[in-house]
Amino acid sequence: MEHNIPLITTIAAGLVVALILGFLAEKMRIPALIGYLLAGIFIGPSTPGFVADMHIASELSEIGVMLLMFGVGLHFSIGDLLSVKRIAIPGAIVQMSLATVLGAVLAHWWGWSWGNGLIFGLCLSCASTVVLLKALEARGVLDSMNGRIAVGWLVVEDLATVLVLVLLPPLAGMLGSTSEALPAQDGPLWVTLGKTLLQIVAFVALMLIAGRRALPWLLWQVARTGSRELFTLAVVAIAIGIAFGASKLFNVSFALGAFFAGMVMRESKFSHRAAEESLPLRDAFSVLFFVSVGMLFDPMILVQEPVHVLAVVAIIVLGKSLAALVITLSLRYPLTTGMTVAASLAQIGEFSFILGGLGLTLGLLPQEGMSLVLAGALVSIAINPLLFTLIEPVRRWVLARSSFARELESRQDPYAELPMDTDRKYLERQIVLVGYGRVGRRIAKVLDEQGIPYVIAEQNREMVDQLRKEGKAAVSGDAADPAVLIQAHIAKAAMLVIATPDPLNARQMVETAKTLNPEVEVVVRTHSEDESQLLRRDGVGTVFFGEEELAKGMASHVSARFVELIAHR
Repeated sequence: MEHNIPLITTIAAGLVVALILGFLAEKMRIPALIGYLLAGIFIGPSTPGFVADMHIASELSEIGVMLLMFGVGLHFSIGDLLSVKRIAIPGAIVQMSLATVLGAVLAHWWGWSWGNGLIFGLCLSCASTVVLLKALEARGVLDSMNGRIAVGWLVVEDLATVLVLVLLPPLAGMLGSTSEALPAQDGPLWVTLGKTLLQIVAFVALMLIAGRRALPWLLWQVARTGSRELFTLAVVAIAIGIAFGASKLFNVSFALGAFFAGMVMRESKFSHRAAEESLPLRDAFSVLFFVSVGMLFDPMILVQEPVHVLAVVAIIVLGKSLAALVITLSLRYPLTTGMTVAASLAQIGEFSFILGGLGLTLGLLPQEGMSLVLAGALVSIAINPLLFTLIEPVRRWVLARSSFARELESRQDPYAELPMDTDRKYLERQIVLVGYGRVGRRIAKVLDEQGIPYVIAEQNREMVDQLRKEGKAAVSGDAADPAVLIQAHIAKAAMLVIATPDPLNARQMVETAKTLNPEVEVVVRTHSEDESQLLRRDGVGTVFFGEEELAKGMASHVSARFVELIAHR
């Protein structure tokens, strides 16, 4: 007996084919996202064989959008963004503007309207945060300064795209849309825009004022039950419920509602657990989102319009990357930083699909445009790991052959030297503290309390600027570069304290310090047991491994407390 079960059929086909192709993609060392998009192509209407229900796939993708944006909000940190604001904010705005203009001009040259071209250009301008995070994690540079700059840059792009998603429906008519899906406008355009902005402000205010109190309280009440499945249900219900409620009550997009739900939930002390508990469901529906996007792709465009596809890939991989490189270098950052940011932006992903889907719905992007966006995403994501792999060999090749490149690599940083009026106590028998993150900040606090002089070496220029305003001695730069340690007066230092978990660069720092000051004592922090054993075997100095020190502290407390309890009985 046959059953009419299009929902189950669509989910089953989407997940099974996505699993197979995602697994093959990972085996080929390309992001699994490529496999998910290909799965959508295989079960879509443009290829022979089984065709999944497009309407159901579209609704499932909406849930995927909500959970994707909820995850983005849950990991969004205003502090992280502000730490790189001087490069991330202007860089992202200028780069997105240039990419949008390139895409719009190219589309207009093909005969599209300027409204179509604008949406097409915006789709090409925003890179995938998901792809970037995985690329940086795979190379162990997510917590590096270059990694934080790249992530901050994409966060600004995400925020700008969310704003576009909100403002696009009321502006659609002005951009030339004749779609029946357009929202009704009450009066002139400025009235509609004003009403939209007021609704957004009201929703944001409600979330920041009431949501910041209500959501953590709700999670606390659910957590007290001790039920893991109930906690997971609460997290997912909050994400989808707020997204749906925001759409119905404030007329804002699912994406914005889910993003603010995640951002507000981040304020809760349960944010880390919320991220972990909701991850499997978020991943599953994210896969269905990418599958549904793949179903919109017409593979024949690769045969019928190969020049158009190449032009799109050129804008994504070359145009955006060169713009980012020039912007970064013009802001006086080193060549390595420019190349890392350029590689990070040489792809497009989930936000391009969300924006393209909205453009299709509003009649502002032709089906051909969506297929070109998908083709550009498939190619750019596939070659993105190769671009990251080429950064170091290309950098070495360019530096060996170009004096101009060497000058760019060693750009004169205004914070790379200690001020001339630095107190003499910081220049002899001081401690050189590398890194001012969570660990470095706590070490510095203890040193301040005990009146011990120290100089901070930190890659974040904004942080160095703030430290100097607080009266601390600090220099900007990577301490693996001998020039940075020289500026920190390592030659006369009593100790070198490396508070950044970077074992590869730590060896270079120690080698430089020992060369300039053989008597200097070295203290190193590490993240893993294997790294700590290697560093101890190499004799770099005193090595602290986080879990090991935690175990020692807890064991000491337990044994001492046990003796006290026994003595009082």
